[in-house]
Amino acid sequence: MKVLDLQCAAGHTFEGWFGSEANFRDQLQRELVSCPLCGDAHITKLLSAPRLNLGSLRAGRQSGAGDPAASAPSPTADMVDAAAGEPARKLAQMKAAWWRAAREAVQSSEDVGDRFAEEARRIHHGDAEERGIRGRATGDEVRELMEEGVGILPLPDALKETLQ
Repeated sequence: MKVLDLQCAAGHTFEGWFGSEANFRDQLQRELVSCPLCGDAHITKLLSAPRLNLGSLRAGRQSGAGDPAASAPSPTADMVDAAAGEPARKLAQMKAAWWRAAREAVQSSEDVGDRFAEEARRIHHGDAEERGIRGRATGDEVRELMEEGVGILPLPDALKETLQ
């Protein structure tokens, strides 16, 4: 399976998964590959850093001797950024800015745990002090809060743990 970083003429970047390079080229030629954001079929392939799953190979060997992949140099982030050009740098800057903002939001909010839905309603209705909160809610509670017009931003638990 080939995972390729792609970009449309409007500058939107996205991933495409293909069975092979030939499969990608065939689909591209037949204009079957299009941008998921704007639908543009003028797609270019960006430089992609390879992902080599060498852990399973190394685990089955007594030593890494004789394994050319184990001693092959891997590209540094600087090499990849320089080759990918300005769109990749802008994307990396936007991602970094988002992570900074998300971490700041976590640091400046109160963790109310499982009481999130109840506390969010109290704040929304003016029964509690307005402040940033975070916590856990069920899918039904999230839907109900959104239907009531309570401003929330659901995040997966794994992301919350990464931010803290």
